Amino acid sequence: MLSIAFAPNYAHPLPAGHRFPMLKYELLPEQLLHEGTATPADFFTAQPPPDEDILRVHDADYYQRLRLGKLTRQEERATGFPWSAELFEREITILGGTIGCAQRALAHGVAFNIAGGTHHAFRDRGEGFCLLNDQAAAAAWLLARGHARQVLIIDLDVHQGNGTAAIFRHEPRVFTFSMHGARNYPARKEQSDLDLPLPDGTDDAQYLKLLADTLPRLLDEVQPDFVFYLAGVDVLATDKLGYLALTREGCRQRDETVLRLCHQHRLPVVVCMGGGYSERIADIVEAHANTFRVAAGVWG
Repeated sequence: MLSIAFAPNYAHPLPAGHRFPMLKYELLPEQLLHEGTATPADFFTAQPPPDEDILRVHDADYYQRLRLGKLTRQEERATGFPWSAELFEREITILGGTIGCAQRALAHGVAFNIAGGTHHAFRDRGEGFCLLNDQAAAAAWLLARGHARQVLIIDLDVHQGNGTAAIFRHEPRVFTFSMHGARNYPARKEQSDLDLPLPDGTDDAQYLKLLADTLPRLLDEVQPDFVFYLAGVDVLATDKLGYLALTREGCRQRDETVLRLCHQHRLPVVVCMGGGYSERIADIVEAHANTFRVAAGVWG
């Protein structure tokens, strides 16, 4: 069973410049249902969590100002989104979806958030289209309830998971691993527990070899009992904002490497979609759909 979080307000009205990348949140479920990779029973409706689940990883002052729409203009510009009540509701619902996925992954082995992966959100601020850090909140939720002893966050978006790294800088129970484009946003990187910055033009063979050499060793050393995987498809050569050169097949093999290793080690895993900004929406949706197809094959 593929447990998939979906929120009906993912596609709320946004300024024209933001609408195109948001289309994937509508099209991806349709594609998965159309081809039979998922059934309606696989989907659950994400719900906003209690404030306490957010405040484990976010400062109360920031969260309150975000809720009330009292961010400064500079703070709002840093997020890339104009504030609205609908935007706030969307963000807390996405975060709640990832916590819901963590609950379901404990039962079923794997769960997906159609959105999520808001790894540029810090404790006290948002950046780069990320207002609240969903994977950080879900990891903290697991630890607080004793559902996990050691969490591993595998961030393979083309952008470094700077907010996640900063949030868990002094938390040894969460190991942050980010493999990203060295020259990609953010210009100022934070320090993850393990960072692998990649040169421009890194292709399938180079990327997959490095991942295959790194991840099995990391699992042995960290000994996690729960994994979060950020499966951004902005690593594609077609991506407008990325500098790497993976093909769709290389991206699929990346997902298979991660998910098969999690399955082999009997590790529950939550997968969030992260970034994807190729010129053609079909390239984005197809690459994301491959992640679900791989999981259906591994856990099917």
